[in-house]
Amino acid sequence: MSWCSSLRGSKFRHVFGKAATREHSYDGVPITHSVHDNHYCSANPCFIAVVTECTAGGCFLVLPIHHTGRVVPQHPRVCGHRGRVLDVKWNPFDDYSIASCSEDCTVKIWDIPAFGLQQNLTKARKTLVAHSRRVAIIEWHPTAENLLLSSAYDYKVLLWDISQAGAVILYPVRVILMPVHHRYPSEALLLSVSFNSDGSRLAVTSKDRRVRVLDPRAGKILQVSSWKSHRANKVLYINGLKMLLSTGSSSWRHRQMVLWDAEDLSEPLYEEDLDGSAGVLFPFYDPDTHMLYLAGKGDGNIRFYELSAEKPFISFLNEYRSVLPQKGLGVMPKRGLNVMGCEVFRFYRLIAVKDLVGPLSMTMPRKKSEVFQEDLYPPTAGNQAAVTAREWLLGINRAPSVDPLLRAPGDPPTAKRPGGQRVFHKTPRHEAPEQKTLTPFPFQLLQAFYSQQDRIRELRMELTQKEVRILQLELEIKNYRNHMRANF
Repeated sequence: MSWCSSLRGSKFRHVFGKAATREHSYDGVPITHSVHDNHYCSANPCFIAVVTECTAGGCFLVLPIHHTGRVVPQHPRVCGHRGRVLDVKWNPFDDYSIASCSEDCTVKIWDIPAFGLQQNLTKARKTLVAHSRRVAIIEWHPTAENLLLSSAYDYKVLLWDISQAGAVILYPVRVILMPVHHRYPSEALLLSVSFNSDGSRLAVTSKDRRVRVLDPRAGKILQVSSWKSHRANKVLYINGLKMLLSTGSSSWRHRQMVLWDAEDLSEPLYEEDLDGSAGVLFPFYDPDTHMLYLAGKGDGNIRFYELSAEKPFISFLNEYRSVLPQKGLGVMPKRGLNVMGCEVFRFYRLIAVKDLVGPLSMTMPRKKSEVFQEDLYPPTAGNQAAVTAREWLLGINRAPSVDPLLRAPGDPPTAKRPGGQRVFHKTPRHEAPEQKTLTPFPFQLLQAFYSQQDRIRELRMELTQKEVRILQLELEIKNYRNHMRANF
């Protein structure tokens, strides 16, 4: 067991989880009732998207990341799907573009306004329509711009170039897996997908509970796991260590995690039984700190581990515990963390029993937290694509572009508006204290704008209540007059 190995020296052994208060969470969010094993939440430094429950069709909620507190039921939503939305993913190279998949057999690409939604969004920028059954999985390519993978219950795994002309795209640029001669192989019905760092390999788990490594350009299966005592459900590339990690169940139905050599799936490097719960284990990995997080669907706890290239490979660090179970989780990219507060990871827990989306910050305690900690924040993956879709399809592989979390004066972080225009964000959490006044974008205006919108909604509700009270008083006066006339 790796619990004993936590005694070895690690600078991350004191990392702890700090949950946000209800005032700094997103309250009143009707989280979806779907039973698929997806995250139902996606976040970036500008927005958070959550799949919600609705009476007809499918929709999801998009909120500015700082717009915490009570979410009114009338808040505008993205509601262009005709079936239940199964997952959403923000474009890693465009903070204002998001993809969604649905039971209506389509994948849609949406453009979100820079100041958030002011009315329901029903028209998508792109609609991908090659699937014939519900689409359960979508995943953006980690280095190539405009490439999106989709997997559906029609046993097709497709790769799309969303930069193609037209509002409706009928043909993908690559067919990775599909039925052949009316045969529906179990390896084509995917449970999870994960690209390696440059996107040249794709790890998947399938209905037969095996781990496979594919060439996404050729659609060729390169490796298949043959370990019968492990039934894999989720898989994740451990970038930087040339490993794969899968979670699933053992032959005794215990939840299990297994570590594989990315070049050899014949036998695992490490395996460990965790507990006897039935919920799916979602793995999350931070390549900058080599920390692994395991969060179970329906659990209230999240385990932390540190990975290394040497035995025993996995070392248990700590565990966050809560009495509130999570239905899904979203993760903030590294460039959106509060680096001046020593935040090394951030979850957004979907707590369906409370209609609450609660931020959970993984924090590293330091004596001088106001000083930028270079050992915790090396240059990380940025929001610039390393290659174009055409270059990648022609066989060019490049490592992800890196972005320093502490920026020099005059070099603020950027994001793309719909259409490719660059905007600048004032993000004090990314900069040293003496550089806060140098960024040109006034983020306080956004906060004032949304506070005014909230105040307007409150005043309208008060006005409606007073109008109802006036009608009640007028009716009482009328009844009183009728009573007086009847007596006299």
